[in-house]
Amino acid sequence: MAKTLIAFFSRADENYFGGAMRYVKVGNTEIMVSLMKELIEADTFKIEMKDPYSPVYMTCIDEAKKDKLSNARPELTNYLESIDDYDTIVLGYPNYWGTIPMAVATFLERYDFTGKTIIPLCTNEGSGMGSSESDVKKYAKGAEVRSGLSITGSRAADSKGTVEKWFKANGLI
Repeated sequence: MAKTLIAFFSRADENYFGGAMRYVKVGNTEIMVSLMKELIEADTFKIEMKDPYSPVYMTCIDEAKKDKLSNARPELTNYLESIDDYDTIVLGYPNYWGTIPMAVATFLERYDFTGKTIIPLCTNEGSGMGSSESDVKKYAKGAEVRSGLSITGSRAADSKGTVEKWFKANGLI
């Protein structure tokens, strides 16, 4: 039986919303995961850094930029034992400097995605998918990476219909 995993990286604390900073208890990508779980049956795995970025937005983006420029692989707090049971992985993340957060690269490089399908979802405030789809292909060896969905983070809570249409187009509903 086909099984789906929603693996995601999300950041709460101070975030950027359409020109202003705002403190949030739940990150935009995690809000999207809640909507996805209302639409499909799937297991979830939150990608969390052992040493998380600062809760202060401007410091966080500086730390993320440093990690990107050094091609860092931040250590995660935990890992899935295996992804063998999953056929499809919905991969959620915010756009950090035009691509995936480097913690997502840590996650992707740990597993063999041969025969698996990855469907990326990227939250952002206007920067779109960036190079994240091609970067996911580079790090997730063997995966079929489908066209992703870009969601404006400040509108995440109102995006259920968009996600439903995207899931239908990808055969998840």
